[in-house]
Amino acid sequence: MAPTSTDSEDTEKPVWFITGCSTGFGHELAKYVLELGYRTVVTARNPHELKEFEGKPGALILMLDVTDRSQVEAAVGNAEEEFGRIDVLVNNAGIGYFAAVEESEEVQVRKMFEINFFGLCRMIHVALPGMRKRRKGVIVNFSSLAGICGFPGVGYYNATKFAVEGLSEALSQEVEPLGIKVMIVEPSGFRTDWAGRSASESKRQIKDYEATAGESRSHLRADSGKQPGDPVRAVHAIVKAVESANPPHHLLLGNNAFDGAMAKLEELRKEFTAWEAVSRAADSPEE
Repeated sequence: MAPTSTDSEDTEKPVWFITGCSTGFGHELAKYVLELGYRTVVTARNPHELKEFEGKPGALILMLDVTDRSQVEAAVGNAEEEFGRIDVLVNNAGIGYFAAVEESEEVQVRKMFEINFFGLCRMIHVALPGMRKRRKGVIVNFSSLAGICGFPGVGYYNATKFAVEGLSEALSQEVEPLGIKVMIVEPSGFRTDWAGRSASESKRQIKDYEATAGESRSHLRADSGKQPGDPVRAVHAIVKAVESANPPHHLLLGNNAFDGAMAKLEELRKEFTAWEAVSRAADSPEE
């Protein structure tokens, strides 16, 4: 569906491309940047879930399953043809999966990696050449506090987000000299659908993990829709960070994210320091 606005001044407004806009952060972010008057590529696997964006000035609604390379190429091509460029790529599409590591089913784990990590990679591979040619752009990769701290019951989800963190940190060092920024967004619990219909869980549950993974799973389900994080405030923070003179490499969202990340840093510092002598002794002695 083509955007409805053809005003010449619109060509000066930034072009945002957002994945996973049917619910949650993607949905709220698309609403907000359109309200700001920005041209926005609004995508979802099922475009029928994006009806409220129909007719919005500057909105280009596209079908996009990030696990399908041909759809990724088509969507990026359509965006560049319609708007001439992509200024901000937001890799938001993702799902959750609740299970102890031993309980986890390989088919579900691979599905989650395909969406959370490899889908994000596909988007970067296809959108980056245009940004590199223009020597300008911002790539926003959604991670999580779970990309910084491991939690029982979501070990493989942790793994997808740790992978996003590592890739993003390396990518930033490669593309920042070319004028392209990379920002990792790390929310804690927000009132999105992540712990609702967007997350599946293992069919097999082992009694030995009831007090760890099982308790975590129950808490996540019970807390769904009641988390302290406000998605509307979160997307305002994301836009503010993207448009700042020096966007952060890591944007924590929520009190729990900030406190949890700081606690993780302190935990690492203490353990590294306690084992410093052993760590340093692993090198060959100086001649």
